[in-house]
Amino acid sequence: MKCKKKVLWKIFISTLYLSAFTFGGGYVIVTLMKKKFVDDYHWIEKNEMLDLVAIAQSSPGAIAVNGAIVVGYKLAGMLGTLVAIVGTIIPPFLIISVISVCYNAFRSNYLVSQMLEGMQAGVGAVIASVTYEMGAGIVESKDALSLLIMAGAFGASCIYGVNVIYIVITCGMIGVIRTFLVRKGAQK
Repeated sequence: MKCKKKVLWKIFISTLYLSAFTFGGGYVIVTLMKKKFVDDYHWIEKNEMLDLVAIAQSSPGAIAVNGAIVVGYKLAGMLGTLVAIVGTIIPPFLIISVISVCYNAFRSNYLVSQMLEGMQAGVGAVIASVTYEMGAGIVESKDALSLLIMAGAFGASCIYGVNVIYIVITCGMIGVIRTFLVRKGAQK
């Protein structure tokens, strides 16, 4: 029981910290979750984290909260999910509450607007890093179908401007069909 409390506490502190000091949206926090739970704690395997991110990404809602849900559930079941959600939503709730009270002062402050513009460049770099790491994992697997799916999704989005919802649904259906065929082949 003491070990479970320690894991829950680490999940809470980690998600609280990541949520409090991560600017730029869910994809940034997902990268930092990967660093914390895969690289630092070694609680989740790299490929499994990619699967969890895919689940979080394809579920409705904020990806930061969805990521916390799947990681919390993987590590400590329903209690882990609740702890991770609370740790993830407290910082933005408090920050947005303070900002909403002081909105008029922030709105026209030159220093604040310049700081936010500068943060955009950092956020872009972190998102590029996430894209590279996730893509590198697929390339390293040397799975031809996964490479084809990745290239097709990238092309459909960037070249043809296909809505991301259609890409996620299509890739999900391909994954279901692929899993079904692999299991069917294993039964023979």
